[in-house]
Amino acid sequence: MDFTFHAPTTVHFGKGKENLVGSLIKELNVKKIMVQYGKSSVIKSGLLDKVKKSLTDNGIQFVLLGGVEPNPKLSFVRKAIEIAKEEKVEMLLAVGGGSVIDSCKYTALGAVTDIDVWEFAMGREKPILALPVACILTLSAAGSEMSNSAVITNLDLNMKKGCSTELNRCVFAICNPELTYTVNKYQTACGIVDIMAHTMERYFTDYPDTPLTDGIAEVILKSVIDAGKVLMNDPENYDARATVMWASSLSHNGLTACGRENYLAVHQIEHAVSGEFDSVAHGAGLAVLFPAWAKYIYKQNVKRFAKFARNVWGVLDDDDQSASVKGIEKMACYFASIGMPKSLSEFGIEKSAIDRLANLCTFNKTRTVKSYIPLGFNEVKQILELSF
Repeated sequence: MDFTFHAPTTVHFGKGKENLVGSLIKELNVKKIMVQYGKSSVIKSGLLDKVKKSLTDNGIQFVLLGGVEPNPKLSFVRKAIEIAKEEKVEMLLAVGGGSVIDSCKYTALGAVTDIDVWEFAMGREKPILALPVACILTLSAAGSEMSNSAVITNLDLNMKKGCSTELNRCVFAICNPELTYTVNKYQTACGIVDIMAHTMERYFTDYPDTPLTDGIAEVILKSVIDAGKVLMNDPENYDARATVMWASSLSHNGLTACGRENYLAVHQIEHAVSGEFDSVAHGAGLAVLFPAWAKYIYKQNVKRFAKFARNVWGVLDDDDQSASVKGIEKMACYFASIGMPKSLSEFGIEKSAIDRLANLCTFNKTRTVKSYIPLGFNEVKQILELSF
């Protein structure tokens, strides 16, 4: 399949790179920016003070806006857009993980228009301009530092929606693995699952094998699996943190989709779950849903799942069906081994929510999700049932 690969983000990777932020922005001839961050972690760690000093030393004015939540909220972004317009900021800087970066991306889209950004998320309007965005990454997970996508949650509608546009690409991303040392085991594991899921979503598509792209995806998966095992016991292992951080970027910048179409079917189902149940961490939801989806769908492409089992999980069975089943089992066991939930019931979600979630995913039965077979209301419902 023909493709266009575009990854314009400059990545500054390594120890102490966050100290470059002021000079990098100065080089862009930007005078005033908005800095968004989450809650207290970047303050307690001293990172925010480093950022402020670097900006001040380089003559960059800045507006600070903290409080971005996991599954970033539309209400926060709307407030940020108002402030950005009032303050006439020229750029957004995200200091945090994927939620902060996505919040900045939507703010950047909304700050140059009177169109409400929810219209972009719903696909009813197409963005044509945006302020530039950059980031200092503190959590290896979403891959938003190099992706063209951003996801936002509308609490009024209990909907979580994404917007993909080249305008969302960060100008630069500062990636210092040391900034992730303090991320706890659970969030580290959630990030590992998200990275793997981004890679697997592109690997499991209904296109002929593309050996080079397949090989890149398989190496990313194996590297993250091994690094994840290390981090569960040694959270300050620099090499393992670096592997996971770089994999985060490569898993979602389009590289592993070259030569095939990208469906993100499991993400669509998970967005319904964490859109309805905001306390569900995205990666944790994926850890439950990906094995369920695989069990439901693998017979549609047994050879592909067998290849995954052998090349990623080291399954030795010659029989493709047996190998496929064992590969899915190994994936589920790995997720459990790093502390991820095994079922939706562990989030306190009851089976009575299945129909509601299937409705959310399929927009009240008006759309199907692309996969090896179209996933309509009944198919999504069956996958959700396998998740309990």
